[in-house]
Amino acid sequence: MSLRNVKRLRKTTVYIALSAIISSPAFATVKSDFSDKKLRHLLKYHQVKPVDAPAPRDPALVELGRNLFFEKEVAGRRNISCATCHNPLLGSADSQSQSRGQGAIGLGPHRRGDGDEFFQFLPRNTLSLWNRGVEEWDTMFWDGRLGGTTETGFFSPADPFTPQNFSNALSAFSIIPLTPDEEMRGFPGQLDVFGQPNEMSELTNADFPLIWPLVTARVTNEEGYDELLADAFPGLEESELDISHISEAIGAFMEEAFTALNSPFDRYLAGDNSALSKSQKRGALLFYGRANCASCHAGGLQTDLDFHNIAAPQVGTGRGDAAPLDLGRGAITGNKEDDFKFRTPSLRNIELESPYFHNGAYAKLEDAIRHHLNPKDALDNYDANQIEPELAGLFQNDKVTINRLLSTVDPALYIRGKPLNDSDVQDLMDFMHALTDPASLNMLDIVPDKLPSGLPLAD
Repeated sequence: MSLRNVKRLRKTTVYIALSAIISSPAFATVKSDFSDKKLRHLLKYHQVKPVDAPAPRDPALVELGRNLFFEKEVAGRRNISCATCHNPLLGSADSQSQSRGQGAIGLGPHRRGDGDEFFQFLPRNTLSLWNRGVEEWDTMFWDGRLGGTTETGFFSPADPFTPQNFSNALSAFSIIPLTPDEEMRGFPGQLDVFGQPNEMSELTNADFPLIWPLVTARVTNEEGYDELLADAFPGLEESELDISHISEAIGAFMEEAFTALNSPFDRYLAGDNSALSKSQKRGALLFYGRANCASCHAGGLQTDLDFHNIAAPQVGTGRGDAAPLDLGRGAITGNKEDDFKFRTPSLRNIELESPYFHNGAYAKLEDAIRHHLNPKDALDNYDANQIEPELAGLFQNDKVTINRLLSTVDPALYIRGKPLNDSDVQDLMDFMHALTDPASLNMLDIVPDKLPSGLPLAD
């Protein structure tokens, strides 16, 4: 045998041996161990720990809250409930870019204006309710206009009338959606579903101390709630109940129903290396590494509960005096540096709650992810046809607005190293799937068969 053939045989033998080693289960375990070691190092660096679930709430309080959550009696026209926008079968949101309030009928993506002259789009996308009852969650709404803790006290647009006897920010949350005319209260001149006057309609959105007793009376005057109220608040006369008790009950139900902490990622955080697939681990390595997602989507819930300008497309109705723009946090603080900032959403169950961003600008999660990677390019190529037809024409894509958005875009939006390719984005998508708690996929069991008021669950 020639020397050349001997060398060739040696190379072939070495190649076969290496191939056998690489393809062996033992080598796969070594690769997996290396990947897990690196990922766990990143998780420790970013202080990502298992999330503690809230303590169980009083079952009687939860049951009262469950009925109130689906109850239309609390709305001025008796036509909208909390579940209208926070549907448990739609990821605790409503699958609309911007929710349709008064003057609309139906649920979820099928909800439409019914020709009512008072029809209104609500100015923002409905936020989900997942894990809002965990201890660290102390702000609510896209702009953080309500929040607080039992130690610091609670604040809201109703200050100085904000009640203080809540367990957490989630329990305080329900006092606000009840009051706006375009949301749950109804407009002047509108009758309720029975053709009767709405005693709340002639008030203004700022009349919190006058609206709340009327909502409370709707519940306490309904015989179907007598036993539920007595069980939830033993020792209290109905005359002693106020809006804080109503909201506390709804909050207790939301806490019990929408705590979702058994995703594959939760199991991985608890120490199970097999809980994530290879692509999900690659996505996690990108998320906590080169893609820099964790700079805002921090901690176990993937949110820093802070506010950032990610140059979201200014599409839809806008909000307040700035409409058709939405200044977000800037409208609350009055500080121009806060313009276009919105609270970082948690990514738990994120695949269940499309569309995305404060105005539902993106129908698909992948497109929302790609926006973060290059906001300028995303704005230049944004297709407004992916949102509701009535809103698609309300896209502020003039140069002044675009430049204003990009001039204050958050510096946290940058990639460490080379840009992400399509394969990287797919790995990130796979990691997003690992944040879904399987128990959240079917929540039909929490929907009551009927309501104490006798009003229908659906329109």
